[in-house]
Amino acid sequence: MAAVTLAVIGGGGRGTGYARYAFKNPEKCTVVGVAEPRDWYRQNLAEKFEIPETHVFSDWQDAAAAEKFADAVIIATQDAMHTGPAVAFAEKGYHILLEKPMAPTADECRDIARAASDAGVMLTVCHVMRYTAYTQKVKQIVDSGRLGEIMSIEHLEPVGYWHQAHSFVRGNWRNEQESSFMLLAKSCHDLDWLRYIMGKRCLAVQSFGALTHFRKESAPEGAAERCLDCPPDVESNCPYSARKIYLGRVARGHTGWPVDVLTPEVTPKTIVEALRDGPYGRCVYACDNDVVDHQVVNMLFEGDRTASFTMTAFNKGSGRKTRIFGTRGELAGDGRYIKLYDFLTDKFEKIDSAATDHSILGGHGGGDTGLMGSFIESVAAGDASQNLSGPEVSLETHLMVFAAEKSRREGRVVEVEL
Repeated sequence: MAAVTLAVIGGGGRGTGYARYAFKNPEKCTVVGVAEPRDWYRQNLAEKFEIPETHVFSDWQDAAAAEKFADAVIIATQDAMHTGPAVAFAEKGYHILLEKPMAPTADECRDIARAASDAGVMLTVCHVMRYTAYTQKVKQIVDSGRLGEIMSIEHLEPVGYWHQAHSFVRGNWRNEQESSFMLLAKSCHDLDWLRYIMGKRCLAVQSFGALTHFRKESAPEGAAERCLDCPPDVESNCPYSARKIYLGRVARGHTGWPVDVLTPEVTPKTIVEALRDGPYGRCVYACDNDVVDHQVVNMLFEGDRTASFTMTAFNKGSGRKTRIFGTRGELAGDGRYIKLYDFLTDKFEKIDSAATDHSILGGHGGGDTGLMGSFIESVAAGDASQNLSGPEVSLETHLMVFAAEKSRREGRVVEVEL
């Protein structure tokens, strides 16, 4: 088959990461267009893939207005900027790989799903957790009946203290008006995963959570508004210090994510400049963040099955943890290893799903590679049957997230209405 042609709409970390799949698999796909407002990121992709100037755009609207020049688009703009390009490129006949979340409101999610359906194009939402070897093994075990009937699931998303500070206090996803609420921005992955593993529709949700720690009231006495200006005795005792998180990584030779978010060319000098003038140098207790730093969600599925989910910033960030409770056995998993206990034999079995690649293409336990591979093969074959995260199911699980946030805000159980 001819290589699938792609246009990248949003050339930041995620867009560039997915494009890297094409760089490593040129026989399967190639990038022939890019739309990105920032000069360095736009030119980086244009040069890497030798994209003609006619297909290099600083605005996605110009790319959408041009005559169709690719088979598919990767939409990796900011959360609040998904709906416009998704609808426009669907109407133009492009197949779409859409970064999660679909959109910041339920109505916009419906608009995107409807646009793809009306245009007859494939829409794959980047719920990468579905595509990992680990998830597929867990799903196989659950569907095989080895655990009997699944009664409940317990799932933890340990965001990590420094990741919370980087992305959700100082970074792009800190403020609901600029991006979306925390559960949608970070954990729609997880509610989607629970729906996938349970294999039944979620009927109702209940949620609690708040922004409790990363507030000005929690600032230590004497703290400055920027970490580089903080008194040494205060800064050295703060686990969220930007000096510690970023310059500490550079000192250890780490120049990838998250430090490359601060500046595309990472050196101690450029990082110091970014911390001096940019948003990532701010004290975590003096930012304009308003998303929660911990939240729990209880879910009721068809057949009186239940699940609980916890998202918290206050941990090392060592990977998601899950326990699945069935009538014939119990499963515990950590994203790679799966431990089974059989009630009949009273024996344990440990399985290694071998999800060992932690590059961006191996990110999320290999889910990024699995997602891209599935999407490219589906587009090449004109067959959406491999699409594990299509518009209908992705819309359903997004509606679970919106219902959970409504529950948190209103303090009541909320039914999930499709």
